[in-house]
Amino acid sequence: MKRVAFVVVACSLFAVSMSRPPNFVILLADDLGYGDIGCYGHPTILTPNIDLLAQGGMKFTQFYSANSICTPSRGGLMTGRLPLRTGIYSSAGYPLDMVFRVFMPGSTGGLQSDEVTVAALLKPLNYSSLLLGKWHLGHLNTMPTQRGFDEFYGLPYSQDEGCPPANPCLTKWPGVPLYHNETIIEQPVDLSTLTPRYNEKALEFIVDNKDNPFLLVMAYDEVHVPLFASRGFVNTSARGLYGDALQEMDDSIGQIVGRLRDLGLLGDTMIVFSSDNGAWTEEGLNGGSNGLLRGQKGETWEGGMRVPTIFYWTGHIASGKVSLALGSQLDFLATFAELAGASMPNKTLDSYSLVPVLLGQAAASSRDSVFYYRDATLMAARYGNYKAHYFTRSGWGLDKPECVCAVMPFTSVLYLVPQRHDPPLLYHLGHDPSEQYQLNATEYSSILEQINSVVEAHNKTIGSLPPSQLDLYDYDCKVCPCCDHAMLCVCNSTSTPVIDVGHGFYLFP
Repeated sequence: MKRVAFVVVACSLFAVSMSRPPNFVILLADDLGYGDIGCYGHPTILTPNIDLLAQGGMKFTQFYSANSICTPSRGGLMTGRLPLRTGIYSSAGYPLDMVFRVFMPGSTGGLQSDEVTVAALLKPLNYSSLLLGKWHLGHLNTMPTQRGFDEFYGLPYSQDEGCPPANPCLTKWPGVPLYHNETIIEQPVDLSTLTPRYNEKALEFIVDNKDNPFLLVMAYDEVHVPLFASRGFVNTSARGLYGDALQEMDDSIGQIVGRLRDLGLLGDTMIVFSSDNGAWTEEGLNGGSNGLLRGQKGETWEGGMRVPTIFYWTGHIASGKVSLALGSQLDFLATFAELAGASMPNKTLDSYSLVPVLLGQAAASSRDSVFYYRDATLMAARYGNYKAHYFTRSGWGLDKPECVCAVMPFTSVLYLVPQRHDPPLLYHLGHDPSEQYQLNATEYSSILEQINSVVEAHNKTIGSLPPSQLDLYDYDCKVCPCCDHAMLCVCNSTSTPVIDVGHGFYLFP
């Protein structure tokens, strides 16, 4: 097996002064936990290339995804807007809200056409853009190339939403398709060859655009289940298949950064590494670790939304810095806009520029609060070091409901709410990032009043919500991606997925 590592070049910090706008490279892991990589403390998973990004750049310890689960998180990253502002939430009641949390093969909804993605923001400035990997923001006339990107090569949703080769099949859906732009080129996708194909595309894109500004989003499918690794990485990690997959992703990052180095582009390129949400610890050894943080993917404890994040930019971001500043993937849009000189969208935004922090001009960011949503419910809020939980709910368990709120129209399904806390559960995240030691609400009443005031001001910015894109009424089995119905959705693939007559055939019109 060949491992690729890049060399960190130490340069003095100086103000941004460039002959052209910077390139942006987003390296986004899937379901990677806060404690899963070497520079964040994992003892057996080797991530030398990610660690070198931290050594040569700025590592954040209090950085958040926009949500605790894939679809809404990615919508927030792309638009700089909380997911409920863009309709990426479910208004379904319990227990249907356990199902309709992300876009699926039969989803008719998606990121709406009036939303401005990071790619669309940069397009007027002649940026070339490529998204490789997982999209998960809808596939019915809502693909990346229909939302600002010049090119897309990857999966429309997670690899567990169908039947990839050599993995257990979810037979209620066709095989997971691989797209190039808006065309299926392989179904089911061969996961074992996927990352090398992404690498080839990424390296070609960098070479082709070396003389003009570009945005590259490498949205890895690792380390979402079902886990996979290409042949050269199987059985290479002491952590098992999870470690194999992560070490292959690390090698891919080394190849990308190495190509930028070889072309002399590291000084012209801001690189960001992060994860779309916390680890899915419920998956056991197939899931990751959130380190000292409580909770997991799908939850609004810290383990669901606080994610490892590193910014690297030779000559602009000082080497070896650790930042305690609050940050969010919502802030990518404002940060890139400031550096590129782009005009911000005429919409209510939740994005703050991190440029002063990244360039060493300020220790604290303009962001002083974090709002933790599950669908359209504000579950918790952080202000400064304090966090108040108004509601708590497990990510995937069938929590005992607190009350019956309504009956879903045309059904007998009841709307039920998660556990409400009055007074809210209060924690000091500086002293207690693990959220283990609840503060006395009476003694800290003034702190709760401050947080409640921040929440009240925030609520005034929400207004009326756009229609939900993630409900039962936004689902139609006939829209499942299928390259050829006559061939049971198998094209350019050596795999023959098992079709369950009771659950599979109804997918095909």
